[in-house]
Amino acid sequence: MSFDFKSVFDHALPYDRFLDTYANADDKKRWADVSATVQLSTDQKNLLAGFRRKMPVICLAGVWCGDCVSACSILHAIARESQMIDFRFIHRDRNFLPQATDLGTRLANELSICGGPRVPVVVFLSEDFCECERFGERTLATYRQKISARQGASCSTGLMAHPDNLVKANTAEWLTHFERIQLMLQLSPRLMKLNGEA
Repeated sequence: MSFDFKSVFDHALPYDRFLDTYANADDKKRWADVSATVQLSTDQKNLLAGFRRKMPVICLAGVWCGDCVSACSILHAIARESQMIDFRFIHRDRNFLPQATDLGTRLANELSICGGPRVPVVVFLSEDFCECERFGERTLATYRQKISARQGASCSTGLMAHPDNLVKANTAEWLTHFERIQLMLQLSPRLMKLNGEA
């Protein structure tokens, strides 16, 4: 049986309420500081403004998580540029107990990556809450930067994102996920029929 993402979405919180509910003052400052570094280009904004299909998007995240601070600030900036994206959060506690029954834990168990609970993990949905994609927890640009820092300059993993350009590279990479799902939704025969377009 498929996971009930509609129920999860109905309990998920928008960005500001998520931070107000779970973040302390230090967390909020970290999130605000990173958010201030995210800039979308005119072309990126125009692309997002042209989205035509509703896209509910759920992000499993923790306010305590550095990867979440970086990724979710970008995701929020992307979602703000399109009226079609409804972006919401489910909180996962830092001290994860797989046997717990709260919503964040059940979602973390469903969305485990590489055999364990990770954050952030994003679930892209259709307007009628069918799953289109799961993606987490770090972008390729972030992994390249981390492996380069760990193994040094001699590490041959392809193009490296310099830390100064990492936000820009991550923004572009996350945007490709939103664009891909939007195109999937626009070209879906099922959704075209649902919307009287077929």
